[in-house]
Amino acid sequence: MEPVSREKSAVSVLRAIGLMSGTSLDGVDVALIETDGERRTTLRASGYRPYTDEERALLRLALADGATLTSRHARPGVLAEAEALITRAHAEAVEGFMAEQGLSRAEIDVVGFHGQTVLHRPERALTVQIGDGPALAARLGIPVIHDLRAADMAAGGQGAPLVPVFHRALAESRGMEAPLAVLNIGGVANVTLIGPDGELLAFDTGPGNALLDDLVRERTGRPFDEGGAIAAAGRPDEALLAWLLTHPYFIRRPPKSLDRNWFSHRIVAHLSTEDGAATLAAFTARSVTRALDFVDSRPSRWIVGGGGALNGEILRLLGAGTGAEVVTADSIGWSAAALEAQAFGFLAVRSLKGLPITYPSTTGAPQAMTGGVLARP
Repeated sequence: MEPVSREKSAVSVLRAIGLMSGTSLDGVDVALIETDGERRTTLRASGYRPYTDEERALLRLALADGATLTSRHARPGVLAEAEALITRAHAEAVEGFMAEQGLSRAEIDVVGFHGQTVLHRPERALTVQIGDGPALAARLGIPVIHDLRAADMAAGGQGAPLVPVFHRALAESRGMEAPLAVLNIGGVANVTLIGPDGELLAFDTGPGNALLDDLVRERTGRPFDEGGAIAAAGRPDEALLAWLLTHPYFIRRPPKSLDRNWFSHRIVAHLSTEDGAATLAAFTARSVTRALDFVDSRPSRWIVGGGGALNGEILRLLGAGTGAEVVTADSIGWSAAALEAQAFGFLAVRSLKGLPITYPSTTGAPQAMTGGVLARP
């Protein structure tokens, strides 16, 4: 990451803060970027505001209540309380980050606020991210772009993944050779496949860290499998894996996207902790390699971001399954932890400029579409 520049950005380049709270429910990632929303992008500082155990417990209840939603505006059960928490936590994350970096409100042009996904059911044209964009803008005194998925889904798209246009901009600005894959392993894993001529294909590949995290938390009380050590100590259940990979999702042609709750860690309830972890890690890796069924030009390099970039066993399995070079975002000067937050800063700038954020080949939208709602302070 580069330090914060004190010079005022050129008119076409905006300074944006991006925010991300993923389905792993670990905390809020904050990232500062300067970008024209196209190819000029400078990655600046990043930060993190973890959730407390009590906050995380509330958000897990919100995921359960979210599964019952039939309207994107309804907030039954604990969802209203959870939405207030998400808004407050994101505000605190931004305020803490700006204080740490010595930034004033006047130095930030826009905040990209994804919110917390509690339901994503594209087959029902329904996606729900809790978080109050206008309230966040009012508290921060900075314009906020929020509700970034709704326009795409209303037009018939999947509403996900949103980050491919950012991945391509980063790769092109650094002169990276295609075909190339950028893989984010959060609670759900999604891939951006960049073709030789810059064409994009993107989709959710399957479970990311969510199932493994849930298993490890239930069996050991730890939040995740640090370094993939537990999975590396076990043996995967090959019969179970073969059965899991017959799920219709994996043979469906992209674009396609997945809800965190489509699969459960309890599919390995009969296995030891080590063997269960090994099976779930292999499930993540093998569902990623199934992405190669849909490409004409196999990527020679995979760049991995998200929490899964810290899991050495998943990375090992990916290398073996793809037969390609697998590197972490950190190792090439990007940020595995902040990549999605950076993306939402980038998308906020594109939204302000009316530029497309989704495409037929990334979400199945009928045409290239912009998205997001602007909330002014």
